[in-house]
Parts: sequence; structure tokens; C-alpha cells
Amino acid sequence: MLAGALVAIVVGASLNILGTGIGLTAVDAQARDTPGAGTMGIAGAVWLVVSNLLGLALGGYVAARLSGTSDRSDATLHGAAVWATAFLVSAVLLGNVVSGAASTAGSALSGVMGTLSSGAGQVVRSAAPQVDPSQIAERARAALSGPADPARMTTEQRGAAITEILGRRIAGGELSGDDRTRLNRLVAAEAGISEQDAAGRVQAYEAQAQQTAQEAERRARAAADASAKAASITAFALFAALALGAIAAIVGARTGTRDLVYLASRRSAA
Repeated sequence: MLAGALVAIVVGASLNILGTGIGLTAVDAQARDTPGAGTMGIAGAVWLVVSNLLGLALGGYVAARLSGTSDRSDATLHGAAVWATAFLVSAVLLGNVVSGAASTAGSALSGVMGTLSSGAGQVVRSAAPQVDPSQIAERARAALSGPADPARMTTEQRGAAITEILGRRIAGGELSGDDRTRLNRLVAAEAGISEQDAAGRVQAYEAQAQQTAQEAERRARAAADASAKAASITAFALFAALALGAIAAIVGARTGTRDLVYLASRRSAA
């Protein structure tokens, strides 16, 4: 049985290496005649399945043949043992694939969160272009300790105060009447416009922030749906590959059973 499993692994690996070589010959970067990623992926998956099935069938045949059994039930067990041993070794590779998928999912989630943070930062920079978001806390303290009248504040102090109020708006979802009035005055003093025009700008900032949050949520939900579908398809595909591998190993083992007439002639000759 062990010999059959080794044969299955070696034959499967050899055919996979051959498939990799054939696939690489199809790449022609200079002539730009390389098949698409989808075509290459499908062809590689088909080659992988076929090569592993051939390896398992041959491994099952070798295991049954070397055992000298003429019983089909025993041969079936030999084939199942070859299949289990071969796929136990392949589980190491499967673990690497799962790890890569988890890393990809984590990167996607980080990208979604980064989009949200970037959108919020963009809103803040639109309100006060000279504010560095990494120094929000420090500059907010400076703004609180500065003059209360926005007209007497420095640009840095007004920017910090605007950032602090917008931060509350993004975190809490709504501004109080006092905060809105204060924000309008700060923007008016910073931009040199009337408070009425500043109120229009503030509303535009809020609409942009709301749109950014909704878009980030939509992308996060879409990414979660895509990840779930991909995981489902992968699970079904792996199950199908395992089932086909077991069938191939068992068929190969049953084919490798010795004929009773042959065994009888060997015994009589002995």
C-alpha cells in the first residue's frame, strides 16, 4: 500500500511539473500572444485534476498488484488506503492554499477599511487643507486653548477646530446646533466668506462624508458576498476532487487484482 501511495504522489507531481512547463511555454510576453488569465487558470485546474487522477489510479493498481490479492474487496481497501495516504501528503499544499486565501481576505478587508479612512481624511482635508490628520489631537488641544473668536484664530487653530467638529460628526452621525453654528463660523473665517456660504460648504462636506461611508459599506458587503461565494465554490470543488480521486484509486486497485487462474498456475508450478 505504501509503495502504491508513493507511486501516486510521484506520478501526480511529475505530471504537474510537466503541466507547469507546458503552461510556461504558452507565455509570450514579446509577441503579446499569451492566453488570458481565465484560460490559463481553467487549463491548469483541469490538468491538475487529470494528473492527480492518473497518479492515484496507477498507485492503486501498483498497491493491489504488489499485494498479490485476487479479492476485489481487498483491492478496494488497498485503493482507498492509497488515496488517503496520497491526499494526506497533499493536505500540506492545501494548507498553504487556505493560508493564502485567508491572507487575501485580510488584505481585502484592510483595503475596505483603508477606503473608509481615506474618505474621512479627504473630507477633513477639504475643510482644512493644511491640517495633518496624524496631529488632530495635538492641534485640537491647541485650538481649545486659543481664542474663541474664529476671526482671531490662526489658520492652524481654525483647521484643528474644524477637524475636531467634523470628527464628532463622522463618529456620532449628527451635529448639535451649537456645533453646526461654530463650524459655519470657522469655515467662514478660514475661507473669507459669509456664514451663509460657509453653511452651504459644510452641508457639502457632510454629504460627501455620508456618500463615502455608504460606498465603503457597499464595498464591504460586496467583498463579503464574493468571499463567501468563492469559499463555497472552492469547498465543493475540493470535495469533487477528493471523491474523483478515491474512485480513481479504487478502480486502479481493482484493475490490479490478480486473476485466480494465474494464481492457481503459479501455485501448481511451485
